[in-house]
Amino acid sequence: MTNSSSDLSLMPRRAFLRVAAFAAAAAPIVSEATMAHAKLASQSMGVLPPDAVIINANENPLGPCKAACEAITKILPLGGRYDRMGELDALTKEYAAAHGLKPENIAFYAGSSEPLHYTTLAFTSPSRSLVMADPSYESAAAAAKISKAPVHKIALTPTYAHDVKKMIAADPQAGLIYIVNPNNPTGTITPREEILWALENKPAGSILLVDEAYIHLSDEQHVLDQVAAGKDIIVLRTFSKIYGMAGIRCGVAIARPDLLEKLTPYYQNAMPVTALAAARASLADKELIPTRKKWIADSRVETLAFLKANGFKPIGTSVSNCFMIDTGRPAHGVIAGMQKEKVYIGRIWPVWPNAVRISVGSPEDMAKFRVAFKKVMDSPAVASAADAHPGPVGLSRSKFLS
Repeated sequence: MTNSSSDLSLMPRRAFLRVAAFAAAAAPIVSEATMAHAKLASQSMGVLPPDAVIINANENPLGPCKAACEAITKILPLGGRYDRMGELDALTKEYAAAHGLKPENIAFYAGSSEPLHYTTLAFTSPSRSLVMADPSYESAAAAAKISKAPVHKIALTPTYAHDVKKMIAADPQAGLIYIVNPNNPTGTITPREEILWALENKPAGSILLVDEAYIHLSDEQHVLDQVAAGKDIIVLRTFSKIYGMAGIRCGVAIARPDLLEKLTPYYQNAMPVTALAAARASLADKELIPTRKKWIADSRVETLAFLKANGFKPIGTSVSNCFMIDTGRPAHGVIAGMQKEKVYIGRIWPVWPNAVRISVGSPEDMAKFRVAFKKVMDSPAVASAADAHPGPVGLSRSKFLS
């Protein structure tokens, strides 16, 4: 019988790389859904009540647009097959054309958490660190634990932007520099010129990863032109946020072909045909982005004005579908108090133990939030069990970051 090492020696290089990367890729991919569910599980929360206000995972309560729903319905009878209709190729070409790119710059995934995870694995190692802001989206740090990479967390600036100067100076051997713009959890912007400075001044051999999951909610200019210019940059986008497809799963990595190729050894599942059809229909709806951007902004602005008028302290100026509030007390107790009012808000970042993230829901959701939040904050602070045993990023007793 041929031994395993001989079998491996006969494998094509790409297949060998897939086998070598399998253990790392098979580790849990941490996403917004992962962390929201883990937080509820850590508090022994099962199915939420039907009248619950759920503003804990940066979801879009509008869901997919009408055209996307119709596209899903039309393609459902073909759901017993993988994509044999050319939906992926069509979406790739349409997405590239809509953004001034080439199809080879585009790689679709079932959500943007997958390419974030794989990019971190591909470009970090025990000798090549991850540099990120603090607080910011935690998934890359979770993936860096798998690659055993050092993680440098750099505090935000006084305006709650990424401090790109300190990030670039953090490690001359950095493998990946991660910028979320607008940032999650603060919803704040890092100006494009700062990102371009980071791109031009980063350590040689490192990659700049710019997560633009929330870019459509802001007026900030994107950096896709830097991909077209062939720079050392990967941009992530998703259909989960403004397009309302969080439960359908469609994300995209945008980069030079050679950079995208480095993600392929780690695994790439077949795209759901429903997601492909819904994404194509969403791209064709030219009113979707401006209409939803205003809808979310109106709800956010009204709620932030209420908070400030009542003496509460939002952190920074959010332009996204989430914002942070300084509660002035251990935030676990605030979360527990809000749950008693059937309002489920976001998690806590360890660097800010007295702050909570709020996702922007419908006007009705935010009206209920305002009433509940004032009631909880007008009451004496109450300690929760989580205050005594705080876990990383709200994932105490969770397997995902253990």
